[in-house]
Amino acid sequence: MLRDYLTDLPLIAILRGLKPESAEAVGLSLVEAGFRIIEVPLNSPDPFRSIGILAKTMPKNVLVGAGTVLDPDQVIGVHDVGGKLIVMPHADLDVIRTAKKNRLVCTPGVATPTEAFAALKAGADAIKIFPAEAIPPAVVKAWRAVLPQDALVLPVGGIKPDNMKPYVDAGANGFGLGSALFAPAMSVEEIGRRARDFAEAWRNLQAA
Repeated sequence: MLRDYLTDLPLIAILRGLKPESAEAVGLSLVEAGFRIIEVPLNSPDPFRSIGILAKTMPKNVLVGAGTVLDPDQVIGVHDVGGKLIVMPHADLDVIRTAKKNRLVCTPGVATPTEAFAALKAGADAIKIFPAEAIPPAVVKAWRAVLPQDALVLPVGGIKPDNMKPYVDAGANGFGLGSALFAPAMSVEEIGRRARDFAEAWRNLQAA
């Protein structure tokens, strides 16, 4: 399921700090740029309301959900407002299992091979390499040599249009994008421009 959303543009928009009143406009600006996965971290203002708005207003081919999900109760909250994606900064197996029990896509954060293998065994749909600033492409390449070939690997943290290539060369399948894509003070126009820059950078990588 997650792989389908990643096919055209495997970039996840992380909207930390998004306010509900901006959710629809910001979401549509990302969709227009080609994004198909939108994540609202739960340490944002009124995040469940924003997730609910996005779930109702985005096209059906857009996967909407939450980031910074820390416990199983939050998984249920995301499910109840229509979210279908659970992203975590850590690899709590109870959270993963709760997400999968409720048929949600789950991408836990991992920083070691031990965490990565445990998360995949618990049912994770992808592993979020976090924070990517501390896990350079050479490490990702080493992980790739031992992880299952079909495992989806998504670096998150410090990713910009000009530093994706080394990770792709090392075996990354896509990226989560935070402050280089979105900040609450940015205009919708600026967010859209940044989204297009990321999309163009990815497509140039694929063309090369």
